[in-house]
Amino acid sequence: MIDVRRSGERYPGGDPGAGIDSYHAFSFGPYYEPDNLRFGAILACNEERLAPGAGFDEHPHSHTEIVTWVVEGELTHRDSTGHESLIRPGDVQHLSAGAGVRHVERNAGPAPLTFLQMWLAPMEPGGTPEYGVVPGIADSTPYALPAAGALLHVRRLAAGERAELPPAPHVYVHVVRGEVALGQEELGPGDSARVTEEQGLEASAYLDGTELLVWEMA
Repeated sequence: MIDVRRSGERYPGGDPGAGIDSYHAFSFGPYYEPDNLRFGAILACNEERLAPGAGFDEHPHSHTEIVTWVVEGELTHRDSTGHESLIRPGDVQHLSAGAGVRHVERNAGPAPLTFLQMWLAPMEPGGTPEYGVVPGIADSTPYALPAAGALLHVRRLAAGERAELPPAPHVYVHVVRGEVALGQEELGPGDSARVTEEQGLEASAYLDGTELLVWEMA
């Protein structure tokens, strides 16, 4: 089964007056949809757009695996365990909140910032917070998130190229840029697909520079 969710159907949030625009693919904050709480391990897939100088002041997280992917611009991050970093397009940032951590996220640069932030439920709650960044992750190297029983695949495709989706019980596909065919469905930027019980399914790119994030989950 392929359940397609369109970019324009996402719930708008954030604080536009403060330079923060958010688009939520799952129930989040004041937006509650009882049939849209999670898919596999994924609890949230938020697209955040920050104007220069805008950001999220220090706030807490716990019992959540948080993965961030920058689409354009640079994300400045600092957390209560002493980690400070600058995340750029192509980097994978992972914050395991464990029993509790606080962090700050800002656009300290001169250009607009767009990033995706995906929250996954750990198989076991609690633990010590952990942090890591993989710079310039390659298509051939999936990022393993064992705490959530998940793998993140990055797929960058030229026009006419195909990528087979993993044959997992739950597969979540998010189109970062470009356009793809997925089965009988066509997806554009910001669209996503929740795939269950499909074997041999391929994504075929219509445009050069197509970029997909693909979650493989139990």
